[in-house]
Order: sequence, then C-alpha cells, then structure tokens
Amino acid sequence: MTDEQQKEYQEFLEKKKLQRVESGFVVTDEELNPALFPFQRYCVKRALAVGKFALFEDCGLGKTIQQLEWAQKVCERIDKPVLILAPLAVISQTVKEGEKFGYVVKEIGDMDYQQDIETGIYITNYDNMEHIEAYHFGGVVLDESSILKNFQGKTRTALIDEFRNTPYKLACTATPSPNDTTEICNHSEFLDVMSRTEMLAMYFVHDGGSTSEWRLKGHAKQMFWDFVSTWAVMLNKPSDIGYDDDGYNLPPLNVVQEIVETPKRDNGMLFNTTAVSATEYHKELRETYQIRLDRVAEIVNARPDENFIIWIGHDDEGKYLRKLLPDAIEVKGSDSKQFKKDMLLGFGRGEFRVLITKLKIAQFGLNYQNCHNQIYASLDFSFEATYQGIRRSYRFGQTEQVNIYLITTDTMQNVKDAFDKKQAAFREMQAAMTLATNRNIKNQIQMQRMEVKNEYKSDYCHIKLGDCVQLIQEVPDESVGFSIFSPPFAELYTYSDKLEDMGNSKDYNEFFKAFKFLVGELYRIMWSGRCVAVHCMDLPIQKGKEGFIGLRDFSGMILQAFEDVGFIYHSRVTIWKNPVTEMQRTKALGLLHKQVKKDAAMSRVGIPDYLMVFRKEGEHDHPVHCDISVDTWQKWASPVWMDIDYGNTLNAAAGRDSNDEKHICPLQLDTIERAIRLWTNEGDTVLTPFLGIGSEVYTAIKTGRYGIGFELKESYFNEAIRNCRNIEVESHQPTLFE
Repeated sequence: MTDEQQKEYQEFLEKKKLQRVESGFVVTDEELNPALFPFQRYCVKRALAVGKFALFEDCGLGKTIQQLEWAQKVCERIDKPVLILAPLAVISQTVKEGEKFGYVVKEIGDMDYQQDIETGIYITNYDNMEHIEAYHFGGVVLDESSILKNFQGKTRTALIDEFRNTPYKLACTATPSPNDTTEICNHSEFLDVMSRTEMLAMYFVHDGGSTSEWRLKGHAKQMFWDFVSTWAVMLNKPSDIGYDDDGYNLPPLNVVQEIVETPKRDNGMLFNTTAVSATEYHKELRETYQIRLDRVAEIVNARPDENFIIWIGHDDEGKYLRKLLPDAIEVKGSDSKQFKKDMLLGFGRGEFRVLITKLKIAQFGLNYQNCHNQIYASLDFSFEATYQGIRRSYRFGQTEQVNIYLITTDTMQNVKDAFDKKQAAFREMQAAMTLATNRNIKNQIQMQRMEVKNEYKSDYCHIKLGDCVQLIQEVPDESVGFSIFSPPFAELYTYSDKLEDMGNSKDYNEFFKAFKFLVGELYRIMWSGRCVAVHCMDLPIQKGKEGFIGLRDFSGMILQAFEDVGFIYHSRVTIWKNPVTEMQRTKALGLLHKQVKKDAAMSRVGIPDYLMVFRKEGEHDHPVHCDISVDTWQKWASPVWMDIDYGNTLNAAAGRDSNDEKHICPLQLDTIERAIRLWTNEGDTVLTPFLGIGSEVYTAIKTGRYGIGFELKESYFNEAIRNCRNIEVESHQPTLFE
C-alpha cells in the first residue's frame, strides 16, 4: 500500500467514527434566558452546538422553555422563522409559557397560513402539516416527537421528507422508544444522523420470525448508547447529568390495581377465559365496562373534595360514566377543537372536578399538578400512552402523593403483564442512555483502535492479532501461493465494535470501500498465476430493513471488487445446502411450504454457498501438482459440490464472547482442505485475512502448508492459537516407528 493509499485508508476509518460532526453554533450562559435552570442551560447549549438534536427529558423538566429558547436563538442566528409542531392541546399552553418568559409565539391555524412569514417563533399542530411549506423555516421543533415512533407511519414519513433540508432541528419527548429500542432509529433519521436502515445494520440483529423483532447486538449496547448520546440527551432528573435536584424531587406514587371479578359465563369451563389477542381484549372491554365503571364511580364519590382524571377506552364508557358522575366533563374525539382546548385547559385551572377523556386526546403536554388522582377504567395496550397519562399529574411541581387506580377484570391480566414487560424495557433503556450521556459529558467516549501487540509464530504458521488491512502490508510482494477466506457478509453481521471491523459497516458501500483496500494488497502479495478463493453467498434483503423481500448479489459485488484491481475471474463453485435445514433455521418466507400454497410467486430456492475463485494474471515458477485420482478429480471439477459436511468445523462456541451473537460460523474444513489440495503444493504459503478461530491456517498446517492469518477479535484469536497448536502437535507427533 502506498503512502497515499495508507492515508486514504486512515481517512476512511476516521469517517467511520461514530462521533457526530456538530454543525450548530456556540452560545454562552450569559446569552441565554436567565429563567433557565443550570441543567436547562446545558441542554440548550448542547442542542444549539450540535444543530440537530434531541431532548429526551422526563415530564416536568421544562422542555417547553428549553425548546422556546432554542428556537429564539436559532431565529436570531439565521434571521429565519422557526416552527414548533405540537399536539393540539399543548399549543395554547406553549403560547402562554412563552408570554411568561418573554417569548412571542404565534399560532398558525388551519386557514391563516401566510406565504410571506416573518422571522419569529410559530406553532401549529401536527394535523395542520398539510398547510405548511417547510422551506420557509430555518428550524423546526417537534414537541412530543414520539410521534415518529412508527417507521411505517404516514406522519413519520411526512416529517422526515418535508423537513429533510431544514438546517436546524430539535426533537423533544420523554418517550423516544416506548415500544422497542429500534424506534430511536426514527429520531436519528429525522435529525439526519443516520437512516433507520443504517442503524439497524450497524447495531441490531434479527433472529428470525417477525420482521419487527430486532434487538441490540450484545457487544454493541454500550457503543449504541454512546453514539445516541452524541446527538441526544436523556435525563429523568437534573442529577443524571451532574446538576442539583433541588425542586425536582417527586412525591410518592401509589399504584393500586383493582381486579374486578366477572360473572361466570357459560363457556363450558370452570373459569372465564383470559383475553389474549387485541380483538379479544377490546371485546372484553365492551362486555365488562359496566362492572368496571361502577367501581370507578365508587372511588370518585368516596372522595368528593378531590379532583380526578378518568381515562376511558370508548365512548360508551363515557356515556355510562356521565350518568354515574353528573358533575364530570367528558372530552371526546368528536368534540370541536375549541371545546377540547377549553375543557382540557379548564380542568388544569380547577374549573371542574372530574375529567373524563381518552389517552389519545390528552396524554401529551398538559400540566395537571392540581390533580393527584387518576383512574384507568380501560388499561391501554400502549405503554407510552399510559406513561404519558400518568405524567400529566405525576410530574415535577406535584406536592401530593399521586394515586393511580388500574381497574381491570380477571379476564385482562395478560394485558397488564405485557404492559409490565414494556415498562421494564423502557427503564432499562433510560438507564443505559443516562449513563451514556454522562460518559459523553465527561468526554469519556473513546473509539477503540487496535494496536497490534499479539502474535503467535511457529515453524508451521504465523498469526497476528489486528487489522488485516494494516497487517497484510507487512507481507512481502509475491510471497503467497494461495489465499482462502470467508469475509464478513457486508453489514449483515457485526463481530465487534472496532472501526476496522469490515462487518461494522452501515451499508454495502462502506463495506466495499474497506474491502477494496484489502483486495489491492492481496493482488500485490500473490504469486503470479496463483489463486484466491472467497467463500460467500448472496444475501437476503429483509423487509424490516428495506421494505421488501429479495436477494443482494453479494457474490457479484465481490467479483467486481477483484476484477477492479486486476484479478481474473477463474471459476465459481456452488456448495449445496439443504433447503429444509435452511428453512428450519431461518424461517424464511420464501422457503416455507405454506407459502407455495398461499402465493408461489414469493417462493424461492434455497441460498447456496459459493467459492469464488480469482487468479492473478501472469506466469509463475511454481506450477501446482495436484496428486488426486481421476474419480476424485471428476467430483472436484463438478460445478456443484454436493458432499460438503456442514458439521465438520472447528468449535465455534469456544471462541465466542459472552456478548457475541450466534452467527459465528467457521468455514467447513472439507471446503478448505479441498481448495488447498487443489490449488497449492506442500510447503506453499496459505494466507487468510479473516482468521476467526483459525480454520484456514489449521487446515494449511494439517496438509503440510505454511499458514498466515490475521484476526481483529481477541477471543477468536486466542482460540485460533489453541487450534493451531493442537494441529501442530497432532500433525507432527512422531510415531513409534519413526
């Protein structure tokens, strides 16, 4: 590799760093509104410095004043208007909050949008987006940005597309990923950090089954949250980022679950059946609402001097409750916008005692510290909605114990169990993100860079720990007789969090940029006329990532990479795999027999492995003498190898870290040995740039060749040493007759 190529490679690695390039501007504490608390000033300054940022702050921490100050500073900086998008009920509250702290916030209604809009802060609700021309605004704020959570949602797509070119963006919510961690990807895409597809590829793994079942890779958890903390801050209280909690201590939260027993039904069983599906649950809600609401009325009437919020699921519940509680006010979806606004704000002002409404109407943005009693007459499937509903009362500034009554029946316990699981996952996410925020604040994020310190060298092999692109440069020109390896399959699997890990790529383009550095070096070190064999397969395109099901021509991409540096495409061996076994392992839609019955157009054949063989042009002084029988040759010359034993591998489990994924799959020893015997002589040097647990070097030693290998991951490398030592002893152990 030339000095220029080395420089290019280092620049490539630098670009892979996960630190965000901050494109905003710096302000001092003195330039900010003095009404801001110290932790709020930090968050505003951080958001302005980055330019496109997220505030994942718990309810009551003052997101409104922070987003107003951010918007004001952006207006002053670029002399363009800033738009705040918010739920309908939040708009009036934001305008009043602005007046309180010296901000002028203008509401854009359904019909009064002006083309020539002046510099300043504007606000409208999400439903009014169709009247908005995004190009007028230099900045945009999403209040309650969890609206982005559904990656298939029309609103999410519209927000990302409409504000793609907006230079300053701020997303604010207490619940960025209320259902699963992948929902954070939508915030990342809105803020132009990384697309959802890229984030899934880099940090998440899919274990089969439903396309929604993505989880963080074991080794990638800390790296992921460290990355998120470069463009977002999460805190439950000021002390999470090192500030004083004075004034931000919450009172006790008293959660009371009351299970109302349903009358025995004629179902042929000793007990009434539990609702499992969403359909069954909603049916159960309608059949049991009277007995649940009777209990609700008892609780409310027992405390006539206290305010209550009653959350219901459908209009029949509201109609029934109004008969039981004549002084209650109900806010329905069919009510006018003005009525909703007046009643929701009126309850906060103490104009009436009992509010009946649905979570989807009033879960966001409203401050109800005047009320410390809430009743969930219908427990919602949505953890986010329930969490947000509770936080209308249970928020900083509340002085009384908050009582939350969950009224369910004995047939609804499954819903409560599912809710509890979501809550546990959300708390885990909060804790991880908070720790990452602290690491970021303290400048403790250190991108791991590999320094080559470890190697194993014997009479039979030489293997090293480190980056293959760097280490292969130490190999002399035209000194290798054969190379065989199975590379990382682009972004399909990530084996480590190292920048140098080619599998740690956001997409195929990034993978092949790194791969081509390696291929160029392979061309340099190979003997003229000798071969390189690459084990690969075409890769499935997953609907959860890219929106459709198909195949990626990965083998063709590899072919192009080798031809680009001068290799000759020599041959392709197809290695047969059992489609039934593949179906059982992957549960791939195209391999299921039921799919043939449903729609055979979506059915496909199994995906075989390939051994792609490339030859360096030119003549050489080392012709290969392959001493095999005609029968063996006829079998090996077949374009399809039917007899490879997929179970004949080195022990992968021994080299796996506790956080590793299940995907480490050593290349079959049958394939390696056949290739080595076919394309090398005894005594030749065989090189693998992706050593893994040592399969290629192991086989080279076994067949009387000299093995060279490089491995980036320490646990794999250590296992490779053990495997190489074992085969050295086994292959060169003197017999009794020597």
